[in-house]
Amino acid sequence: MASCRIFMTIAIVAVFVPSILATEHVVGDKRVFKYTPGAHNVLSVNGTGFEECKAADDIVPLTTGNDVITLSTPGKKWYICSVPGHCESGNQKLFITVLPQLSSPATSPFPGPTDTSPSGAAGNIASTYYGLIAAIVGIYGTIMF
Repeated sequence: MASCRIFMTIAIVAVFVPSILATEHVVGDKRVFKYTPGAHNVLSVNGTGFEECKAADDIVPLTTGNDVITLSTPGKKWYICSVPGHCESGNQKLFITVLPQLSSPATSPFPGPTDTSPSGAAGNIASTYYGLIAAIVGIYGTIMF
């Protein structure tokens, strides 16, 4: 009985955790940084700048509080806040990997869903909630039965 519960829990975790944690970015997506203007900023840096929380002197910070960055090339992208202490605490830094676009929207044989979200992440949010609900139901079922 206990081994059945353990197996069921492992199976649920193996199926749903990757979809809960996954966030994919592809060329053409937009990242929106929302914050209180004057309290934070956004700088695009390289990997070294990300690790050291330092930007090159010629990098101009984004400071509007509603900064939109279009992900135009595939690869690794690093962003930090240069307000003293923010990046160093680990709370104000972001690392993402941008995947190449698999096909051009103009050549796609089927029309895709209309995406009005600024970051293109609406589908990920919905699948995250479905995965989370399924995991909770599975864990509840494991405990109760």
